Amino acid sequence: MGSSETMKENDYLMLKDLKLEIQENNDSATRGFAVCFWLYLQTCTSFPSILLHHQVNTDGTCSVPFLGLNEKKKLMLFPLSFLHQEAPSPGDQSWIENTCASSKTEFPLKKWVHVGCEVSVDFVRLYTNGALVGVKPLSSALNRDSHLNGPGLVSLSSTHGEAAGSYEIQGYVHGVEILSPTSPLKNYYLKDPPLQLSIDESSASDIDEEFDGVWGIVGGKASCRRNFSLDVILLDAIGQPVNKDVEVVASLLYADNEAPVEKPIDAEAPLLTSYDGIEFASWDRPSKLINGRASFKLKISQLSSKCDNKLFCLGFEIPDLGKYPFFRAISHPIRCISRHRYPRASPSTWKHQTSSMHLLNSSQSFGMGEESSDIPQNTVSAEKQSPSSKRIKLAQEKPLALGRVGILLEQVNREGNPPALICNKDNVTSLQKLQETYVEAEKCSSGSESSEAGISKSCSISSSEAPFSDSAIFRYCLEGLSERSLMLKEIAKVASEQELVNFAEQVSLYSGCFHHRHQIGMSKGLIENGNKAWNSVSEKNKQVLWDNLSSEIEEEFKKISCCSTRYLSVEDLELLRKIAGCQEVVKRENFERLWSWLYPVAFTLSQEWVKVVWDSVLPKWIEGFITKEEAEASLQGPNGLQDPGTFVLRFPTSRSWPHPDAGNLVVTYVGSDYNIHHKLLSLDLINSSGAKERNVKPLKEMLLEEPELSRLGRIKRTF
Repeated sequence: MGSSETMKENDYLMLKDLKLEIQENNDSATRGFAVCFWLYLQTCTSFPSILLHHQVNTDGTCSVPFLGLNEKKKLMLFPLSFLHQEAPSPGDQSWIENTCASSKTEFPLKKWVHVGCEVSVDFVRLYTNGALVGVKPLSSALNRDSHLNGPGLVSLSSTHGEAAGSYEIQGYVHGVEILSPTSPLKNYYLKDPPLQLSIDESSASDIDEEFDGVWGIVGGKASCRRNFSLDVILLDAIGQPVNKDVEVVASLLYADNEAPVEKPIDAEAPLLTSYDGIEFASWDRPSKLINGRASFKLKISQLSSKCDNKLFCLGFEIPDLGKYPFFRAISHPIRCISRHRYPRASPSTWKHQTSSMHLLNSSQSFGMGEESSDIPQNTVSAEKQSPSSKRIKLAQEKPLALGRVGILLEQVNREGNPPALICNKDNVTSLQKLQETYVEAEKCSSGSESSEAGISKSCSISSSEAPFSDSAIFRYCLEGLSERSLMLKEIAKVASEQELVNFAEQVSLYSGCFHHRHQIGMSKGLIENGNKAWNSVSEKNKQVLWDNLSSEIEEEFKKISCCSTRYLSVEDLELLRKIAGCQEVVKRENFERLWSWLYPVAFTLSQEWVKVVWDSVLPKWIEGFITKEEAEASLQGPNGLQDPGTFVLRFPTSRSWPHPDAGNLVVTYVGSDYNIHHKLLSLDLINSSGAKERNVKPLKEMLLEEPELSRLGRIKRTF
């Protein structure tokens, strides 16, 4: 593998078929050996479990554990009977209690890990991913009167038993190296890493994350279903994209058993892909891998409601590389719904409310979780919801969550009444007109099959049509993120700042959700500053070098965030490059993906009450740009999770403009149930005009007043 352009199936071996015969060193001063390999565990049905046995006798009838997982799923390396007095005895069933070297963290499933085992007369050492994670000093057994003392052949194999035709451990190995005990194992971590296909969730577009962690996608008949976009990436185990001349096939599966969704008789394929405005069955049009990335623009023709309300998922695989689980990527569960799932709002259900919008309440702390009584101004009656108000929940329900991120939004008032839409009756049209504009927006959206195709000429926003007409407003409310981005780019060309503010207010009014206002309001600055930054570096070229662009990004970030005392770190820039989806060469689309994430973050940091937290050095309240996985890893201690109440702050990498949550902060913390939770702080509450006039408490104080938060954690960077 490595630099080779061809992939051989024997590069990957099933763990159950692994057998090693190691000739031990004859030099008594350096008795022992070392072995390393990449290990991928698909399933493990019981713990503790043995991964490799040491065959004590030549006929293989007697063995002792060599490498295993304990009941806490931590890796263990055992002594050898012919070298160490502490070694387990054959037939001893209490081997778990014996002395061994063990890792401090849980061994992950469905992920490649480089494992190194160093066996010497005086110790055993355990390595993972090039780092020493466990060492155990031992007593030499060479002076014992035993026929096992002499140097010879060491046999290691995976011989775990079979039950009902399947092994209790299903795994794969790659790149096995047998070495002398003096060889530096960490050097082999970077040699010939294996590959794995995964979904780049930061690339997801026009996918809603629902409160139960399920993706919500609009599908069904041709007039209703929407395009959604998603990228998959082929990475080596080090995290670098791998360029292979292969194709990736997408399919729609049932989430419970990953079986393919059936194609109804005389009906369309369940999963469709769009090319040049024409729909094809997804299996007929695979996507080619380019620079380690394959992009998909898909539609789902099936509805969950027509399949016994089952959840779906997307499956991606590379047929040319073999039927290996690491060359197959599975998405989150999907609930496919019709566009008309939510009833249209009737003016008769809208209520006028004069109370102002608040983030803080005099009798309550910052609005985290269920205890907040803050009421968003622009919410629609729970009895009749507008088509796009997916965030609104009934009064008795918990605050809505998008996927794994809890949202501190949409609360009911203290009396328990459902929230009401605040509107001026001069702005309320008749039900007939609302329905007419809804139909008009439907026609516009169905006329555009993909974001690359742009907005059709008949539906485009021009200077002759008011950018905030009913048609434009309803179209914005109904479309996905790609179409909203295109609309805002076109509107920003002809609209003034005040007109954008008016447009944002109207969108909030019609959608019943005020969280769009912040993103619409920053559109003009985002587009103009982005064009300026790109043009200054590209000089009309279609691509630029990352090194040249990164310095310009740093300068623009400092200007927009008004942060002159703190700069972007190397780790921050590396994460930005991952968000952009590029390597050394950056194309315009890579830059726009990066800019759509970075600009809202910089805009948030320009707010004084957040800037103070960003500028804090001792301690660092916001370590930098980190991923969800890094945040969760930072909350792990030597013996599991840290104490309840420990938390870190981060900007979610999956939220980019014009997503309503782009630029907001997420609190990742250990709950009282000893599970990790994620909650999103809705900063647009502070950015509202009513809140700006208030004396808001510092963010540090508001966070520490929360009963669920007590101590700031530290970030462990993984770059």
